[in-house]
Amino acid sequence: MKNHATDVHTLAAAYALGALDPREREDFDAHLQACEACRQEAAEFAATAARLAAAASQPPPASAKAQVMAALDGVRQLPPLVPAPTPAPSPAFRDVLRRRAVPLALAASMAAALFGGVAAWQAQNGQDLQQQARQARQQLDTVSAVLAAPDARTVHGKAANGALTTVVASDRQNKAVFTAANLPAPGAGKTYQLWLDHDGTMRPAGLIDHDGTVVLAGNPADAGAVGLTLEPAGGSPRPTTDPLLLMALPA
Repeated sequence: MKNHATDVHTLAAAYALGALDPREREDFDAHLQACEACRQEAAEFAATAARLAAAASQPPPASAKAQVMAALDGVRQLPPLVPAPTPAPSPAFRDVLRRRAVPLALAASMAAALFGGVAAWQAQNGQDLQQQARQARQQLDTVSAVLAAPDARTVHGKAANGALTTVVASDRQNKAVFTAANLPAPGAGKTYQLWLDHDGTMRPAGLIDHDGTVVLAGNPADAGAVGLTLEPAGGSPRPTTDPLLLMALPA
């Protein structure tokens, strides 16, 4: 990744979509610590990609793993494909590819969600899928309304486990949304739980177990902060671990 400031800011979408190589990602991680605009942009791109995937995702049937494992012994391993060496592209050509990769990656995400939804429609009960689609649309409509609200206020933070977080709140909508990027997997039997701090009383505000955006449950109007803890799967009525994050809501 080039070190020119004007180039660094263009990589937020590629970063959110995992399109940077390890060195570029490491450099951009360092850049995020000092650039609020890029933190917000990267979080919004990550949330958009997560919402597109969540709208079409379906859990595999319980029998899938057993069928795959049973078929492995009958599958012949093919030799590795070794591509012929090609000359490295020039720096200018790489910059052109990167600029084009961002819209193409976003388009690919939307196409994957679309065709994944069609496949799921064929494989799953139509009524169940329609209900899931309605819920996804409602969630997306709520998030969009908060982000577009004239009184929307934003605050950024970093959790103790390294996750980059953003909260956008709107008094007019009486809603707040929470976005996480670089959120480590919670581990088997665990989930991340969100909390609203009401004068020292932590009230459950929803669950999140991977990068993405969720609408906080409860009333954020009289809450002072948002908390994040690691809890048993399904959540807890009150925090059982020290908070990974306690971030003041935007004033």
